[in-house]
Amino acid sequence: MTIAMTEESTPEMLSSGLSSGAGEYDDALLAFSEVRPRLFGIAYRMLGSAAEAEDITQDVWLRWQATDRSVVENPPAFLATITTRMCINFAQSARSRREIYVGPWLPEPVDTSSDPLLGAERGEALELAVLLLLEKLSPTERAAYVLREAFDYSYRQIADILQMEEPNIRQLVSRARKHISNGRRTPVSSDEQRRLLEIFIDAAQKGDISALEDLFAEDVVSYSDGGGVIRTAARALISGRERVAKFITAFASHFWAGVSLRWLNVNGQISVLISHGGMPATMVMIDASAEGIHQVMWIMRPSKLTAVSAVRSIA
Repeated sequence: MTIAMTEESTPEMLSSGLSSGAGEYDDALLAFSEVRPRLFGIAYRMLGSAAEAEDITQDVWLRWQATDRSVVENPPAFLATITTRMCINFAQSARSRREIYVGPWLPEPVDTSSDPLLGAERGEALELAVLLLLEKLSPTERAAYVLREAFDYSYRQIADILQMEEPNIRQLVSRARKHISNGRRTPVSSDEQRRLLEIFIDAAQKGDISALEDLFAEDVVSYSDGGGVIRTAARALISGRERVAKFITAFASHFWAGVSLRWLNVNGQISVLISHGGMPATMVMIDASAEGIHQVMWIMRPSKLTAVSAVRSIA
């Protein structure tokens, strides 16, 4: 769900704004529009879902319209606070839904071709591998980490947003950093990432088990997110160099037949969108270090491919 930032296309927003006068509505719209990319960026990193982040952002906009804005001294801080707190509440219920998700869950990819950082100061907590690690944190730890590492909020600002003491915020961020650091190897450069992905796609298409094993780290893991909708998606994680290579070669003869490939910039990383009969079917991303590819992520659930199917291809 996307908030259209025009009066013409959002009559319910316009009618609400008219009660305070067109001038006040315009001021509210301007203040919100200026920080909207940041609000979406916070929500997306917190929830790992573009659709859910859009819903949160729209709810924040409606809350902003109903607020007595004359007493708000710092609109960006106020809006970021509402967004973060709503995300914490939502994440608590989302965790229970993820526990009954059919098969492995992967974050919903987002187009970063026009905004590589999605409104952030830095690109932290945007790659799928990091978003997966963030899922294992408590919602409050996740919020503290995202605000600090991606958006460069001060510890004092985060304490105000989360209504906690500053020393506690420092502890939350420190624990989150340690978790992310322990859970992820140092990634390769973007050029090397693309080179490895190109070799991987070629070897997978050919069903070359030896070439695949040479690419993989010993403890490589393959995630297939079909969400119970795509029956051919693996319902469990596949791990280990030999097992993952055998898994990929087992379906090579029919999976790659008649496909077209598009190279995209998604979540700040190179990825490949695989289409069958002109319809997006799977998006593939890898996470690699000096040891080789240690994560292969197959996003197959149609609802998660809707947004990236419109992303412009890269050379």
